[in-house]
Amino acid sequence: MSDGTSLNKYIAASGVCSRRQADVMIDAGRIQLNGEVARKGNRVRKGDIVLIDNEPIGRKPNAVWLAYHKPVGITCTTDKRDPTNIVDAVGYPGRVFPVGRLDKNSEGLIWLTNDGDEV
Repeated sequence: MSDGTSLNKYIAASGVCSRRQADVMIDAGRIQLNGEVARKGNRVRKGDIVLIDNEPIGRKPNAVWLAYHKPVGITCTTDKRDPTNIVDAVGYPGRVFPVGRLDKNSEGLIWLTNDGDEV
């Protein structure tokens, strides 16, 4: 991390939330970087301390890859407002997201992971 990683990407990589959700927390003043209230665009470098609600971010969780046979009627979205979202259908206790997508009216194998940037 010589030139640093964007703050929202760093938070998302820790498994806490997505990059968009990290931006919302940054805007709300919930994130601190080295004792200062963080702003969008901040970079995280080796040795920096990032806090969410005054609690340190834990280390990145182990990578999880799930293979799921998606039935017809399930939507490949992480949006919890969609009652047919794939995350609720899978029921994994941690944060995962689909890699790619299948149409709601199709079925087939799809991967879900917590490893990498949210698609």
